[in-house]
Parts: sequence; structure tokens; C-alpha cells
Amino acid sequence: MPSARGDGRIRDAGAVSLSGTMLEQAWARVSARLQAEVGEIDYQTWLRQITLGPVDQDEVTLFLPTRFLRDWVRSQYGDRLGTLWSQEVPSIRRAELVVAMPGAQAPASPAASPGAVPSPAAPPAASQPVSAPSVAGQSVAGQQAAATPSDAVPRPQPSPAADARSDLAAPLDGRFTFDSFVVGKPNEFAYACARRVAERPASPGFNPLFLYGGVGLGKTHLMHAIGLELSGNGRFSVAYMSAEKFMYRFIAAIRSQSTMEFKEQLRAVDVLMIDDLQFLIGKDNTQEEFFHTFNALVDAGKQIVVSADKSPSDLSGLEDRLRTRLGCGMVADLHATTFELRISILEAKAAASGVAVPPKVLEFLAHKITTNVRELEGALNRLIAHANLFGRPVTLEATQDVLHDILKAHDRRVTIEEIQRKVAEHWNIRLTDMSSARRARAVARPRQVAMYLAKQLTSRSLPEIGRKFGNRDHTTVMHAVSRVAELMEVDAAFAEDVELMRRMLES
Repeated sequence: MPSARGDGRIRDAGAVSLSGTMLEQAWARVSARLQAEVGEIDYQTWLRQITLGPVDQDEVTLFLPTRFLRDWVRSQYGDRLGTLWSQEVPSIRRAELVVAMPGAQAPASPAASPGAVPSPAAPPAASQPVSAPSVAGQSVAGQQAAATPSDAVPRPQPSPAADARSDLAAPLDGRFTFDSFVVGKPNEFAYACARRVAERPASPGFNPLFLYGGVGLGKTHLMHAIGLELSGNGRFSVAYMSAEKFMYRFIAAIRSQSTMEFKEQLRAVDVLMIDDLQFLIGKDNTQEEFFHTFNALVDAGKQIVVSADKSPSDLSGLEDRLRTRLGCGMVADLHATTFELRISILEAKAAASGVAVPPKVLEFLAHKITTNVRELEGALNRLIAHANLFGRPVTLEATQDVLHDILKAHDRRVTIEEIQRKVAEHWNIRLTDMSSARRARAVARPRQVAMYLAKQLTSRSLPEIGRKFGNRDHTTVMHAVSRVAELMEVDAAFAEDVELMRRMLES
């Protein structure tokens, strides 16, 4: 019998026929090792959609939904995948990457080919009109979950044209649904518009839908959510791609003298979504092709969804006729996140992970990382991964250690004025109370904390600090620093508050 020693690797695979469960376990380990090597971003972008196919003799087949993904993964990770498989199952010498085609079947049975191993799962279904994350886009665990009868959703058999469109477009990410989008004041209008398009595509006033905003504010999330909603019922064919990919596909069509095929593929979809349109600035020929595709789809009653970092009127470098057409539908912006929205996003992410993250840590992250939700979620992912890998609780100290590089990128010099403002906000007092003569404890204690932090985080002398607090004597500052230090030793809650303020402020 094959044995699993220590790390669970299959030691004597060549001597026996492996069960589907054993292969699934081996594939789960290969996936985990690959994810650890390449990092979360590259794994989610390129490798997450690989699914396990049949094993025949010394070769394992891995499925990918499009030729574009297959070619990229083969060139960048093909050799490494084969090596990892060999280490897990010595009888497997190579990994073959193929595109999942309609009706693709695994070998009929082990008996049909001596030494062949039955596939643990049927090959992925044909690529859909969009490369939407169905069973073909999940990990082994995701396949098992998706295969349960209660969750199974029948999909229509795609046509050859639909299969061609799926290779033209980029895959949709099943994590980016409307349910997983955290709505707040800065993004509620864009969310409502996206919902409307998903419910009634090509309705008057909402075609095209133009989403714009800064990096990491949720534009791509909403576009994926629209695509998933529309493609999920099988009634609409959706093509999602970046403006960069649109340009490269157009150039490739010109070189291969297949521009008519390119045009026909795009104009056959029901919904076309182009992300990061600003990439087309300065690319006149590509802009012209997009303009004609845009007109053809809108005239045919098809839906267009576009995103960019600026509104159509501010995208200088785009042709005037294209900017005009983009602005004639619904334009919705996503504003910079508020502290409350960032907290809500972090709370939702932490709850989904199942790892206990203290509120003080969430507040710290929401204060420190303010401009990019993607970076904010990435920071929390690192904390959660660290907690899971090492079995340690998430604390403020661990947060600073694990995220030292991210926090360093947000470094800046702290001023006494900023300390006063932050402390006043935290303890809900007026900023003028920092320099007033009021001695009530509700005012005096925060003022002492601000003096303590000014001494800890700035290079100002005690007399200079005193002058910033209503021309107080340097001995008053000394007393405040000493008093706060004493209270921190005996009052854990107070110490935690001061430490949180320090970590949010320090550079």
C-alpha cells in the first residue's frame, strides 16, 4: 500500500493504482506549495483556475479554461508543476496542460490503459461564453463544494462561437460578487448602477455604464459582479477584458490577418466589459477599433461596461467622439474610502476567514492604509496567513512585525499638530482643549497622552512641546509623560489605547 509519512507524500505510487482521493490530496499539496512559492497575487491571477484531470501512466493532465491561460501557465510554471508532482507522486514524471474542450472525457477506465489512474473528477465543462468561475475555475476543495447536488446549476451547451469568445476574454473571479462587495457612502451610487445593469442590461440611460475612481476602490470588483450575474443564468454571453488585452488581441489579429474574425467575435457578445480604459490613451488605431465595436454593440441593443481611473471628460488623449459616446450613458464614480467603510471591509474579510482579529488591529489597519482597498485586504490576508501558519494570535505587535514593509511604505514625519488632532478625535474632545486651561479629567488625560506621544514620536524638546500645548512649562510636560507611563503599567486598557495611537501615528 502507498504510505504517507510525515508530509503526507505518496511514496510508492508506481506499484499500485491510486485512488481519486489520494490524487486529490496530492493535487491539494501541489497547489499549496505552488501558492506559497509564487505568492497570493500571482496564484489568484494565473494558477487558481487549474483543475485536476486524469492520470495516465507517468503523466497527469491539468485543465485550464482558455488557451491564453494555458499558454501562459505552461511557459511560466509548466516545469515547476511537473517537478512538484514528481515530488508528491514519484510515478508521475510530467504535467500536461490542456484547454478544457466541450465533451472532453477522461480515459474510460484503468483497465483500458495499463497503469492508468482514474480521474478523481470529471474534466471541467466547456469554456463558457465568459470564462466565469464555474467548477472549472476552482480549486479541488471548490470543485467538491460545487459538485454537491443542491448547488449544481445546469448550464447550456456552449456554441463554437461562444467557445471562441471565452478564449478571447479573460476569466471572471468568482469571489467578486455583489454579496461580497461592502457598500458605503463612497461607493453606494456605483454599486446601485452596477446592480441595475445586472438586472436589466442595455436599459435606457445605463448603456454604457462608465465606472471610474482611483486604484483599489472596487471598479474591477463591480465589473466582475455584473459579469457573473449576467452569465450565471446562461442567457447572456459576456466578454470581460482589460483595455491592454483588447489592444494586444487587436494587434495579433492584424498580424495574423484575422481582423474580421476578431470583430465578429466581439460583436457577437451580449455584454462587453473593458477594464482600465485609460490604457488606450495614445493608441489611435486601437481607439478607432473600440469606437466601431462600441457603436455596433450599442446599436444592436447590447450592454457596454467600461472602467477607468478618471471620468470620460478628464481622459485627455482619447478621441473626442469616443469620450462623448462614453459619457452619454451612466457615469458613476467611486470615491476614496472613509474610515468607517474600511473598517466594514476589514470586518467582513476577517469574519469570512474564521480567524479572530481584535478590533484594535482592524482600527490600526484602517488608519494606516487609507488609499487602496486592495492593499488593505492584502495586509489583512498576510496577517491571517501568518496566524494560520504559526498558530499565533493576531496582535498589534504581530501586525507591526508581519506588515513592516507595507507600514514602512506609508511612513511620514509626525507633527505635534497631527498628534493633537488624532488624540482629540479618539477621545472625542475639541482640538482647542489641547491648549486650553481646562483641568477636567476628560480633557486633561487626553492632553497628557498627546504630550507623551509628542515626546515619543517627535524630536521636539520639552519646552517646544509645552509651547504647542498653550505655552505650558516644560515641567508640566515632564509630569504628563511620567503620569501616562505610570498609568500604562497598571491599566491594560489605557495602555492599549495609547499603544494604538502610537502605532497609528508613528512613522
